[in-house]
Amino acid sequence: MTVTVTLPHTSYDIIIKRGALKKVASHLPLDRRVLIVTDDGVPSHYAASVEASSRYPTVVTLPQGEDTKSLENFGYLLTVMLEHGFTRGDCVVAVGGGVIGDLSGFVAASYMRGIDFYNIPTTLLSEVDSSIGGKTAINLGGIKNPVGAFYQPKRVLIDPDVLKTLPSRQISSGLAECIKMALTSDRELFEFLEDCPDPLNALDEIIYRSLLIKKAVVEEDEKESGLRKVLNFGHTLGHAIESEYHTHGLFHGECVALGMLPMVSDTIRQRLLALYRKLSLPTSVSFDRNAAAIALKHDKKSGKDSVTAVLVDTVGQFRFEKLSIDTLIRKLDYFTQ
Repeated sequence: MTVTVTLPHTSYDIIIKRGALKKVASHLPLDRRVLIVTDDGVPSHYAASVEASSRYPTVVTLPQGEDTKSLENFGYLLTVMLEHGFTRGDCVVAVGGGVIGDLSGFVAASYMRGIDFYNIPTTLLSEVDSSIGGKTAINLGGIKNPVGAFYQPKRVLIDPDVLKTLPSRQISSGLAECIKMALTSDRELFEFLEDCPDPLNALDEIIYRSLLIKKAVVEEDEKESGLRKVLNFGHTLGHAIESEYHTHGLFHGECVALGMLPMVSDTIRQRLLALYRKLSLPTSVSFDRNAAAIALKHDKKSGKDSVTAVLVDTVGQFRFEKLSIDTLIRKLDYFTQ
């Protein structure tokens, strides 16, 4: 299956094909210098497959985890490219989850004012969300993603076979992003997730339907001036929870799942909690309220003292509402009730 993202100044294909990674040379133009960025949590043979298909490969394996999206690693990757003689005709290939994709994309956007970037996501979360749409970023000062650029990939290669090596908790974390998109934009997909006895056996369909939602949103609003803010559903509070030091043991998708709970109607919340229990997603969390409040105030989505929040009262529909930082902080009190 191929999903094509069409934008005013560019377009690119998202190829969804089992076994695609084993035939990467038939999907990506790698007859040049290729910086392959991965991390030590990704099976090494994934990057090795890209390396074997590249004419002049340079593989960099970074530590696994959110801390890898740092200014230091950003500078390190740029330095590696400079030392290896990369030019504007060369490219960067990300082989990993959202952290590697975000960092690598920002490096590609910055090196010589922009070179080709290809994304091979290896987690469900990155396959359905972060690998497309062109958001690239690094973390700074303990805040998630305050520095980055909108920079679209030239192609995204999704091989669902790579998900076989993921623990079930990582799959559940990725499904939280699918739930997010279904809740705001696709009632039938949400009901499918509710009714499906084992979503793990329906991942190809879930990935495809989730990508169609994100494609439509990105095509309508590439740089988040309006509609694309809907993709922040669950993220405003989720990032605050994620930034708080007690919750470093939670995955990003788990934090997004938690961040949705205070932003829906009571009826939907009960359905969400049932779905979370089925998928082994967290339904509660302990954190430092003051630390989370600081993270909210530094969130890049906030204005001077308010945030355009996404709320869902009816499955498949959403509304935007300007909420003060204090109001959002009070919504976090849901977890202490």
